[in-house]
Amino acid sequence: MTRPTTRRGTRERHEALLALLRGGTTRVEELAAALSVSPSTVRRDLGRLTADHKVARTYGGAVVPEAFHERPVAESALLNRQAKAAIAAAAEPLVPATGAVFVDAGTTCAALARTLAAEQGGRLAVTRGLETANILVGAAGWEVVILGGRILPLSHGLVGPLVDLALDRLSFEVAFLGADAVDPARGVGEPTLEETAVKERVAARARHVVVLADATKLAVRDAPAWARLPTSWTLVTDAAAPQDTPARCAAAGVTLHIAE
Repeated sequence: MTRPTTRRGTRERHEALLALLRGGTTRVEELAAALSVSPSTVRRDLGRLTADHKVARTYGGAVVPEAFHERPVAESALLNRQAKAAIAAAAEPLVPATGAVFVDAGTTCAALARTLAAEQGGRLAVTRGLETANILVGAAGWEVVILGGRILPLSHGLVGPLVDLALDRLSFEVAFLGADAVDPARGVGEPTLEETAVKERVAARARHVVVLADATKLAVRDAPAWARLPTSWTLVTDAAAPQDTPARCAAAGVTLHIAE
């Protein structure tokens, strides 16, 4: 007589586990504490949910593979803030001592902009993001150029022919790109072809391309449009990245940096 209750309890725990994962709690120990169960129970539950294709295992935890969904930048700024700060810190050593850098729109690139704003400038930063420009323009020593164009209402990124005109006259030592989805073999996924076109143009004008993306972007199933990147680009993500990320990056020739 206890079996239906046990199954119901397991289902309820699985639902609670998925809710925690979607909320950004990804580590086994944290999940166990939140659910008041043992880590071995969480690992067993994650194994079941992985087999059902409801989660993707990561080092020490899991993430929920999400369908593509573009969030407003204000909403995105509230999500995965610790991971984005860690990614920015891991990306900072990749910023060249001289030469121009491109820092994309988006909240992870804005986190990098906050890191750069705390440094002594003396360099040129180019962006297509309103938040990124606003952060860097107040930083001592940085010269900031924002590309012209049409402002997208959700991402606050600029797109269109005016962006292309400016990019024809610029080049970058490093381009730091954001993404709504990342696949080492396909590149970066975005909501529109306009945005993928901008990212491809930027990448073509850079000596090196670095993509900044938290682990949830690696778990997105698909995106409406994809930007192909030059060979030998670099991905900086956080420690919650799916377990197969190193193998996928190695197969695609992508350099991987995991932020701690």
